[in-house]
Amino acid sequence: MSLFETEGYQWRETYFVLFREPDRPSAEAVVNGLNKGSQRYSVSNVQADARGRFESVTVVSPDDFSAMDIIYVTGDEVLEHIDELSREIARATLTDDDRKKLSWLQQCTARIDIYHFEQVTCGANEEEEFLDPGSLIIVLRRLARVCHGVGVDPHSGMLM
Repeated sequence: MSLFETEGYQWRETYFVLFREPDRPSAEAVVNGLNKGSQRYSVSNVQADARGRFESVTVVSPDDFSAMDIIYVTGDEVLEHIDELSREIARATLTDDDRKKLSWLQQCTARIDIYHFEQVTCGANEEEEFLDPGSLIIVLRRLARVCHGVGVDPHSGMLM
């Protein structure tokens, strides 16, 4: 079940990992990569295609008041997104490392979407923020490593 349909969670932002289709990891590799040395969150609802390749997973991090629906995407939507993202990032001031990552994006044909949710706490003041992005950053980096990709924060244009 999607966190979009789960009471108690509110969608906050979406991050991406862009990579080449041949580097699509198995569901087992994604779970192992996410679980490696981390007690910070739990992994559940793992979905794979008939060949065992990653499709989707849910990650819950109670200490961070957050959760993530993580979904594999491919096709024209991804290629259009990469073109648009590349144009936006190219306008920014880039380091040498950023230029290398931007060049790498041109080779990408697949994407993992990380939908980040905040756990809504009953009776909490609207001005209070409990959400900690710690698990999101860990998950983004680990997924990028597993599929040899580049993590993207679309709000800041930052490549990880």
